[in-house]
Amino acid sequence: MDQGREQVHGAALSAPAMAPLYNPGMNSPANGPLDAPRRPIRELPDELVSQIAAGEVVERPASVVRELVDNALDAGADQITVRLVAGGIRAIVVEDDGCGIPPEELPLALKRHATSKIGSLAELEGVTTMGFRGEALAAIASVSETAIVSRPVDAAQARRLDARSGELQPAARGQGTSIEVRELFFSTPARRKFLKSEATELSHAVEAVRRHALARPDVGFAIWHEGKLVEQWRRATHEQRMADVLGADFVEQSRPVDFQAGPMRILGRAGLPEAARNRSDHQYVYVNGRYVRDKLIQHALRSAYEDVLHGQRQPAYVLFIDIEPTRVDVNVHPTKIEVRFRESGEVYSTVRRAVERTLAQPAGAALPAAPLATPTPARPEAPASAPQAGWSAPSPQAPTTPAGLPFGAQQQRLSLADLSLLYAREEPRTPWSAPAAAVSGLSPAPSAPLAPPDRGDPPMDRAAVLNGDWPLGRALAQLSGVYVLAENAHGLVVVDMHAAHERIVYERLKVEARATGIAAQPLLIPASFAATGLEIATAEARQADLHALGLDLSPLGPTTLAVRSRPAALADADPVDLARSVLHELAELAEADAGHLIERARDELLATMACHGAVRANRRLTLEEMNALLRQMEATERSEQCNHGRPTWRQLTMKELDALFLRGR
Repeated sequence: MDQGREQVHGAALSAPAMAPLYNPGMNSPANGPLDAPRRPIRELPDELVSQIAAGEVVERPASVVRELVDNALDAGADQITVRLVAGGIRAIVVEDDGCGIPPEELPLALKRHATSKIGSLAELEGVTTMGFRGEALAAIASVSETAIVSRPVDAAQARRLDARSGELQPAARGQGTSIEVRELFFSTPARRKFLKSEATELSHAVEAVRRHALARPDVGFAIWHEGKLVEQWRRATHEQRMADVLGADFVEQSRPVDFQAGPMRILGRAGLPEAARNRSDHQYVYVNGRYVRDKLIQHALRSAYEDVLHGQRQPAYVLFIDIEPTRVDVNVHPTKIEVRFRESGEVYSTVRRAVERTLAQPAGAALPAAPLATPTPARPEAPASAPQAGWSAPSPQAPTTPAGLPFGAQQQRLSLADLSLLYAREEPRTPWSAPAAAVSGLSPAPSAPLAPPDRGDPPMDRAAVLNGDWPLGRALAQLSGVYVLAENAHGLVVVDMHAAHERIVYERLKVEARATGIAAQPLLIPASFAATGLEIATAEARQADLHALGLDLSPLGPTTLAVRSRPAALADADPVDLARSVLHELAELAEADAGHLIERARDELLATMACHGAVRANRRLTLEEMNALLRQMEATERSEQCNHGRPTWRQLTMKELDALFLRGR
């Protein structure tokens, strides 16, 4: 047994010598285990170069679809049809009715870096076409069986070119071009094994066409799979195309974006925060008509939704950024999915401001003007004896509902749990007793009764509601110290009073704090920590930004930083952790908008103060206070959501209320 163990142990020790960790065909180190001859430097064969390029351009069938549709759009097509077999693995055919390719240029179309779209460095720096490298067809042909059938407008007949044999033959088709790609990766079976199921590859191919369809509503698209029509989008307006591709709900639950700043214009639609999704599948950004996934733009959009998004929900948006072609470099990624901006900070701030302004409408501003529905006649009922428990009944002289009572005798109940689900509300918390920390001398709003708005309001009569002077209507009652019920021109409004007042206080504090910065609190004993080279460089380069955040960082040595002050409102925060976090984010935003980090840190402090300064649950409000709250919501930006992204109010229309009570049936 011992001898056997020694043999096994000896074999294990000698294993590395038997299996070198480098390619034995490469140049071996001197006196190495293998004495292979040195290889000379030489040019690679054209076929191998094309296959290397294919590895960059062609990842899966969807990559082929994207490149071929790019070419079809550049050819001026009005209709593009994509036909797939086995999710595109067995066959991909892209047909268009564009300008076509002359017969004498068909062989050139399959050569590497042969294109009609650019001819000089100046044209490359200001490229406006979808494709421009001239390598896609060559890369695709190197890993598949490819053929081109094309007919220019002035040609008597079409011609078909086989990429493998180079044979050019007459063919039958109308004006335009068809690219046939069959048996993808047949020459590289190892890569074919990495493809997913047919259904998965089909979904990626459809998504590739969907991205083009959103950007080009003037072009019709059709996708066929195994002889069956999968998707079809006819030529339409931008808004109709968005509804066709993403659904009518997206258009209904989003707001139009139209923002101009210098040489940049941003158009599209930004989804409302309450319509946010669990996935980021409805996020589309285009730069000069080209779909991109840019970290800078994604960060700007996320920051624009910070104040109004709940939890980890993902907003939906379709944005088109038009910018001078010379200000953006589209030649930084093989698949053209990423771009680089000359003025990244300008792009960041412009995108953020465009979406922020779109989302900053006060509560009720987007409600259409509509008269209050006339109640459906009902059978006479016995008067109700008393309001339901949990109601804060209005005074005798206060206006009542059209029926004269909050609810009739035959009442359909909506429990507090039902209402809490509408608002994604947590359980009501107990009133906060400790005073909120101040920022630069600012104190949170007291818990005293809500002050009426400064402007003189008209009498609280029904006419003002019907005329749409008050989008959120007039207060009727308070439910369980949590919700305010109001009547407006559309029906019943239910307001989460704490969430609504929290947003009002928060926005007011932000306005007041913009000119003051964040107060700093010196530390009696500086907190030192071992810092990386990047952290030290960032601390030295961003002293002004750090001071604006209430942080004082100074080097103690080549590898040590000391924290000498921190924000006064974060007295309980660990100064080292806080400093590291801020330095990390400042380094990440080196090419973007560093001022946004300062604003965000300040806003987080103010949001905490506003939460504790707003009216608390279980506090009874008078009708005057309730109406003051509604008027302030109508005048406050972003009052549709609280500081945590939860909705502050919901509308129940008369039609929905009639359906609850089966009226008119």
